[in-house]
Amino acid sequence: MEWSELREQSLILEDAAVLALNKPAGISVTGERHDTDIVEMAAAQGETLYPVHRIDKVTSGLVLLAKQLPAHGELTRQFNKRTAKKAYLAVTESTGLPDHGVIDLPLSVGRKNRVRIAAPRESIRRAGDTWLVDEQDVLAGKNYPSVTEFATVARTQAHTVLALRPITGRRHQIRVHLAWIGHPIVGDPLFDRSGAHARTHLHSWRLSLAASWRPSALLELEAEPGADFWQPVSAALTDDPRQLLSSASELMARTTPAGH
Repeated sequence: MEWSELREQSLILEDAAVLALNKPAGISVTGERHDTDIVEMAAAQGETLYPVHRIDKVTSGLVLLAKQLPAHGELTRQFNKRTAKKAYLAVTESTGLPDHGVIDLPLSVGRKNRVRIAAPRESIRRAGDTWLVDEQDVLAGKNYPSVTEFATVARTQAHTVLALRPITGRRHQIRVHLAWIGHPIVGDPLFDRSGAHARTHLHSWRLSLAASWRPSALLELEAEPGADFWQPVSAALTDDPRQLLSSASELMARTTPAGH
């Protein structure tokens, strides 16, 4: 796909300072060694973009890019300070999750640069609706405290639709957290090498940041998932995914982010 076509089809919001896109699954944002990415595609057409945050190549949805360095600085600082509000949607290859839950599991980087929980799998325990490990079970070496909150939006006989709020923003955090508690995301190649699914069913859904140059001094963005995201559950749940998005919005409004 050419940059001009991707830009036009994926555009959510554009002003003089930023560009927000609803990225398809399978396209990288930046920094890929072997693939063309959004930043490279734009540069090849004479447009310079600065990524404000990153989402994985396999993840679809909202990605925010700055067109000016001052805006880039203002926005990236909010990610660094964890004041940016983010929400994702996921479909898991499992059932049995509670209505609300918290995954409070530190991450580390293991062999071949793979992200993992910084503790033995058997030490992960569930206390109420929180998954955690005891401090004495955390492995020696560098680890990163990581917290993901979720609300269950819908259930089928084989799958669960989740709305998720990553309180920390670690690489692969949502994917690793869900898989290590036994609820992997449908089609995630980190944990499912069967190739049975056309994509990974994780979607960057919402983003809210302060933006001093905007009339409201806010950027509140939402990217609606495409039909491909809902494919594992669409037949069992509803012909209108907007009903599920409405439920997800209500659930997220009821929960207060940890530490906020």
